[in-house]
Amino acid sequence: MARKTGSHSEITGPKIRAAAQRLFAQDGFAAVSMRRIAAEVGVQAGALYLYTPDKQALLFDMMTAHLGELLEAAAALPAAPDPVARLDRFARFHIAHHLERPEAVFIAYMELRNLTPENFAAVEEMRRRYEQMLQAILSDGKAQGLFRIGDAKLTTLALIAMMNGVTTWYREGGRLSRSEVAAHYADMALRAVRA
Repeated sequence: MARKTGSHSEITGPKIRAAAQRLFAQDGFAAVSMRRIAAEVGVQAGALYLYTPDKQALLFDMMTAHLGELLEAAAALPAAPDPVARLDRFARFHIAHHLERPEAVFIAYMELRNLTPENFAAVEEMRRRYEQMLQAILSDGKAQGLFRIGDAKLTTLALIAMMNGVTTWYREGGRLSRSEVAAHYADMALRAVRA
């Protein structure tokens, strides 16, 4: 459906996504109705359907936007000379990137159960591509005798789970700065795998 000339779609669409993200992170996808999102934005519930077909599409768009941005940013990281430096860089990037987006991170991991099977498969494929970046670093480090790990995939999942946890407890203005937290997590990741 085409929007009328002079429409505020470039304003309302992002407001809808921001409100939905905030509410999904706060109360969970299942507990938030389209009517509640509309009220949060200040539009009629029917107006939401000018911007999204349904709540499932809204959730899927949020997750794929978050993961697409993550993949693009990770792919743009500068080269590092060896697996140790690459792991350090990856861990610092992961922490910094995720601390900027705690709601998006929470939704991307906690609301997977609410995706349709087709949408779940697409999101899972994006997550797998990101995990494979870390897995490649670990496999290279193991092959070069720099890392002592058993299963690179399992180690990848464990490290990502550890690093994702930072978004649940970190608070701006706390005892440690973001960069100090990133450095500490990078050190923990390296200590966990170093030979």
